[in-house]
Amino acid sequence: MYLLQSQGFSWQQLLLGSEEWSFLPETVFRSLIMFSVILTSLSILGKRGVKQLSVFELVVIIGLGSAAGDPMFYKDVGLLPAIIVFIMVTSLYMLVTHLVGKNKKIEHLVEGKAVCLVEEGKFAIQNFEKEPLGQDEFFAELRLRGVSQLGQVEKAIIETNGGISIFFYEDKDVHFGLPIMPDSLLKQTKKISTAAYYACVFCGYTEKLQPASKHACPECKKDQWVQANNKKRVR
Repeated sequence: MYLLQSQGFSWQQLLLGSEEWSFLPETVFRSLIMFSVILTSLSILGKRGVKQLSVFELVVIIGLGSAAGDPMFYKDVGLLPAIIVFIMVTSLYMLVTHLVGKNKKIEHLVEGKAVCLVEEGKFAIQNFEKEPLGQDEFFAELRLRGVSQLGQVEKAIIETNGGISIFFYEDKDVHFGLPIMPDSLLKQTKKISTAAYYACVFCGYTEKLQPASKHACPECKKDQWVQANNKKRVR
């Protein structure tokens, strides 16, 4: 205790910072006001603003949160400037949303486009490379939807809000594809030891291969393969 006192330790400094105890009731009042402003603003934004957020909507929510936080507990930050920020951000949101509804170019600029990542059981490589989504993360998303191999998937699309939409083949149309279970991905090989269906680890291209010391994928020119399967999706 003596050491803490000698180093200038103060419980009041720890708990209140530079403020006085008398500021606590004002903090309660400030919080009530800013909570009301937040609630009103989100009501104006509507369900679309608080469900799954696009990048634009996330920027709006962060902006509102930043404007609301400081006035709640910093005495030197006035409420009026924060409220003006709320009015500006909400007005800009409504303006941009109106423009997005009127102009497709603005919509794509602000919210981006839905992008196809898997088509007919193979990766759409050019699209996949543009998205900040790792293969392991994507495979995890597919496994959560009951996918065990890409031959079950007709199309997989990443939406503007980051969600992934999956369109499945009927069971009778499921074909050999790249297995995406963690244990299967550990069995990569360059050497084709037995005749069977194999899938390219990089792009998901699948074909029946004969034994060979090495075989390049005709789609992406890579040479890492895993044995494919045509398992049906378990529902």
